[in-house]
This record gives sequence, C-alpha cells and structure tokens, in this order.
Amino acid sequence: MKPKETFKDDVLRPEYNLKILLKDGVQGKYAEKYKEETNIILLAPDVAVVFSTEESVNEALRLVIKLSKIHSRARKSSA
Repeated sequence: MKPKETFKDDVLRPEYNLKILLKDGVQGKYAEKYKEETNIILLAPDVAVVFSTEESVNEALRLVIKLSKIHSRARKSSA
C-alpha cells in the first residue's frame, strides 16, 4: 500500500500564474450580497444551554413578540 501524499510543500503549479489569474479580481466583490443574505446570531453560553435548537429559539422569540403586542394593546386601551 502506497503512503498518502503529504502537502508540506504546498505550492502552486508553475502553470498557475497568479498575476494573470487575479489581474481582474475585485476583493470583496460579493461581500455586501453575502451580508444581506446571512443572519447569524451568537447566543450567550447560558442561553444556548436552554435553547439548544433553532426551533426553540424561534418559538421563544415568537412568544416574546406576541406578549409585547398584547402588552402594547393593553397600554393603549388603558390610556
């Protein structure tokens, strides 16, 4: 059995000329589009213990939204 090839000397092949490949490249070309389509929120560790799934977080937040709507209606009707 032949040993696996290692990539300690990981260099580009001579036929890959970066000056040519990257001459028309634009850094961050799709960064804004990526930010618009991505919504990652990190939970604090103590919160993540209780809400371990995406579904549980969404369910809890939907309940908070409903409660805030009920609370705002109650304040408007008592005023």
